[in-house]
Amino acid sequence: MTSTSKSGAPAGRRHRVREEALAEILRTGRRLLVEEGPAAVTLRAIAREMGMTAPALYRYHGSHRDLVQALTSHLYDELAAALAAARDRHPAGEPGRQLREVGRELRRWALAHPHEFGLLFAKPVTDADTAPGSAAHDPSWRFGGVVLDLMVQLWHRGTIEVPPDLDPAWAAQLREVHEHLSGEPVPLDVVYVFVACWARLYGAVAVEVFGHLDFALTDPGPLFEHTLDDILTTLGAPAG
Repeated sequence: MTSTSKSGAPAGRRHRVREEALAEILRTGRRLLVEEGPAAVTLRAIAREMGMTAPALYRYHGSHRDLVQALTSHLYDELAAALAAARDRHPAGEPGRQLREVGRELRRWALAHPHEFGLLFAKPVTDADTAPGSAAHDPSWRFGGVVLDLMVQLWHRGTIEVPPDLDPAWAAQLREVHEHLSGEPVPLDVVYVFVACWARLYGAVAVEVFGHLDFALTDPGPLFEHTLDDILTTLGAPAG
């Protein structure tokens, strides 16, 4: 027997209508982000665009923070899926080639979606944070896990050079990253190498996306590839 809601509508249809509304809210919020900037992503603006009243929208997102966290989570999941698809274009036993393709896909996605990239990584609004306990925390680590898992595979090959003496103050900061390694006994000095490599990869993408190379380069692609080569060398991955 099909269950019904208090309004008499079948529960399955009610759930479907809600999911469709949530999806439209995300699409509308993303369009406002791209067309008008992060400050335009508000409950009132989305309600107006969707022909709803602001109180009606509160049935789906109870606050501006809930809305931005939902959009942030959605974008992290989209980016993680894009990176995973890029990874899988190469055999599972070739983490170096996979990581190279993942790095290239990160750049491609960011250049194709600069406003979305900015929301995730420039944090123009505080509600887009990924602090522990926030709704976007786990999606951000699903994205990060695509990169981190490949780095762990390279570590298993024993070719990563580590700094001779890691400052204990650095080690203390790396605990959260270490917790996301799925039980892998990766030493903290190797985790430091992972974080340093990620910083270089992100920096190479961000400086291009945000237009900070325009003064010098009309095509930053070769510089990015050179940076990617250096990162993979640091991780002990073969060239090519």
